[in-house]
Amino acid sequence: MTNWLPDLTAGSGPLYQRLADSIETDIDRRVIDAGAKLPPQRDLAYDIGTTVGTVGRAYQLLRERGLVSGEVGRGTYVLGQRADGPKPDLLAPDVSGEGTRYIDAPRGKLRFDSTAAPDIGQGAVVADVLSRTAQDHPHEISSYTRDFPDRWYEAGARWLSRNSFRPKADAIVPTLGTHAAVMAAIAALTTPGDYVAFEHLTYSQISRSAGLIGRRTALVASDDQGIDPADFERVCAQKHPKMIFLMPTAQNPTLVTLSASRREAIARVAREYNVVLIEDDLYGNLTDDPTPLLAEYAPERTIVAGGLSKSVAAGVRGGWLSCPPAYRHRIRVAHKMMTGGMPFLLAEVNTRLVLSGQADEIRKRSIAEIGARIAIVRETLAGFAFKSHEKVPFVWLTLPDPWLSGTFKNACLEHGVLIDDEDEFKAGRSEQVFHGVRFGVSQPRQRKDIAEGVAVIRRLLDEGRAGYDSFS
Repeated sequence: MTNWLPDLTAGSGPLYQRLADSIETDIDRRVIDAGAKLPPQRDLAYDIGTTVGTVGRAYQLLRERGLVSGEVGRGTYVLGQRADGPKPDLLAPDVSGEGTRYIDAPRGKLRFDSTAAPDIGQGAVVADVLSRTAQDHPHEISSYTRDFPDRWYEAGARWLSRNSFRPKADAIVPTLGTHAAVMAAIAALTTPGDYVAFEHLTYSQISRSAGLIGRRTALVASDDQGIDPADFERVCAQKHPKMIFLMPTAQNPTLVTLSASRREAIARVAREYNVVLIEDDLYGNLTDDPTPLLAEYAPERTIVAGGLSKSVAAGVRGGWLSCPPAYRHRIRVAHKMMTGGMPFLLAEVNTRLVLSGQADEIRKRSIAEIGARIAIVRETLAGFAFKSHEKVPFVWLTLPDPWLSGTFKNACLEHGVLIDDEDEFKAGRSEQVFHGVRFGVSQPRQRKDIAEGVAVIRRLLDEGRAGYDSFS
């Protein structure tokens, strides 16, 4: 270790944290081998121009992460890894911004960068339910929500039920949407510094949000069949993640649905390494896929999250999660701490929509509208490589050479269409390149807008890079 010095130019935060992160990175890259002795604290403090106390805090953080061991009089040593093979790409996500999307989208563009439920007239239904709720519960609306009525749990149990999965009401936590449900679970069941595992491409706003509360990201490899159980096991052996976030059915953005055998293998690995599974079934709820949910393979450690945003109405912020009873209280408290609590008006409206059967009717109409729009896409883009599902409101398009994902996104923007490049879905700093873009079909109000936007995409694909001048 005589020639080694940490790189402290990258990252942010206190010096001791950057020092610990730099040492961890060099351990991951095997710049520092297992069994190596780290420099004495006094020597390293002198070399990098800091105090012994700062180095001591960094070494303590490394011990808490399970990377080193220290003995008085002997020094600090790098622990050996429990599994061989190359390291996974790991990163605490960049949480300084909002990804690649505009916070305020440019005006006058076709919004193909959203997958909220299509407008099929559900506003009138919601308005009626809102009015009746306000009339029936004026006192509850004027106050904070301190007691959750049983019907709120019953609605969640009904909405999350799919195939043979039938959660009980006492396993349900009502939430302000699916995103809030997942984040409440992460906040409740992990601590700062813990790893949460993600696929390289996924709903990356969860990894960014987790980064904001101090969790770290471990990336797990996938193939054309979805997440790789063997790589998940490798990451578990090396990084000991406390949780993994998964979208087993109609994965966002790739639309892959995991086979029953892969779900069973993931459950086995999670049980062996004591990892909690977060199963986001938001898009799965739109499909009629018969594959058992992950929760059926590992009910003792699986949290299922879902809501109304993709099938009924995103603006009502309806969401629920189902979890093992031992987790329920902690997650409910974490949700309140992170969101300020459930507003009675929204929770009651969402409950009435579900229990009355109106949510199911709106979902059926939404699916029919999505199917009509996907049919337009399939006809217009015939001959190009893309994945679609007649009940899911987005398309994963593989770009032909020489298009790059970001360049194609910019070309679409210049021609009046907002889409998402692959970087929007990267949970961390991945070296993998997918040459894909995702575009949604549910946000434009009319089908003719879908036809117009997809025609732009087709024209750009046909013309290639020659049809786009990035300097104009």
